[in-house]
Amino acid sequence: MMTAPGEAFRKTTFDPFLPGNGEVVVAVAGCGVCHTDLGFFYERVRVQHELPLTLGHEISGRVVTVGAGAEAWLGKAVIIPAVIPCGSCELCKSGHGTICRRQQMPGNDIQGGFATHICVPARGLCPVDEKRLSAAGLKLADISVVADAVTTPYQAVLQAGVKPGDFVVVVGIGGVGGYAVQIARALGATVVALDVDQPRLDQMAKHGASQIFNVRDLQGRELKKAIQEYAKQHGQLETFNTQWKIFECSGTVAGQETAYSLINHGATLSVVGFTMDKIELRLSNLMAFHARALGNWGCLAELYPQALDLVLNGKIQLAPFIERHPLSEINEVFAAAHAHKLSGRAILVPGGLR
Repeated sequence: MMTAPGEAFRKTTFDPFLPGNGEVVVAVAGCGVCHTDLGFFYERVRVQHELPLTLGHEISGRVVTVGAGAEAWLGKAVIIPAVIPCGSCELCKSGHGTICRRQQMPGNDIQGGFATHICVPARGLCPVDEKRLSAAGLKLADISVVADAVTTPYQAVLQAGVKPGDFVVVVGIGGVGGYAVQIARALGATVVALDVDQPRLDQMAKHGASQIFNVRDLQGRELKKAIQEYAKQHGQLETFNTQWKIFECSGTVAGQETAYSLINHGATLSVVGFTMDKIELRLSNLMAFHARALGNWGCLAELYPQALDLVLNGKIQLAPFIERHPLSEINEVFAAAHAHKLSGRAILVPGGLR
């Protein structure tokens, strides 16, 4: 549990709890360490639940106890949505569950997944076909990252209307951006990836990026010009030099400034990454280019099965981008993640590696 921002996590034991009506208890198989968790812990991003609080919102596991009305979930392998809407308000009923005012986010509004067990509403749970999971060479713990790192960019890509033949630019190819590249490519787009980490760029060149640019070497107008030249060579001028779909996934000031500078005629800018820092920009660019800017918070629970299908069908690769660690090493893993010393997204596994 986090008792105060920046202070070492403390191991806490708790009595078994009984789920209420419509709730389930999930034995956690794995919980991914997200940039948002680092924000809560290191950057004093405010959590909604009073401390102490168990963080973690990328959770997969098995339902071991059920409340009334949730009996059908007993024994099933599941992914828990990172954002759980209430399901009954007008926003939810009109398809706007991600802005439900009664939504619950594990590790923020309620106790999270860096634990052996978690109690959550059954609504929105994503069932996992374990035969397909095994055939894909994955463990139940591995797909914990689907709960956010995969589904969040999946919704963003759908919301931006990415379709076959589109030209997509992804800024920041870390835990979320790397999957944004794969998802856009799976939907038929030509994808350019931008980052400051050359090994990470080289990896994405093997997993969906048609072209890569290191923004340590190119910035501003020169970067935009280089991308335009690539677009001219690899697509029709009218389509590839207008209406770019730009995804800002770095969650940094530099990344957000870069993404905004790439807006062209008819472009769509999708802001997926988060930072507490502010930037200055000229909103008139949106008017002048007849462009649009979109935000993206989490992912609708009903989209989770589609995103999971892309993983189980092999169109999104998880294994090269994740690494498992025992939950007991949470303090060391957080420090390494914060210092950018991990080679992949960390998944914390209760009871050691399995």
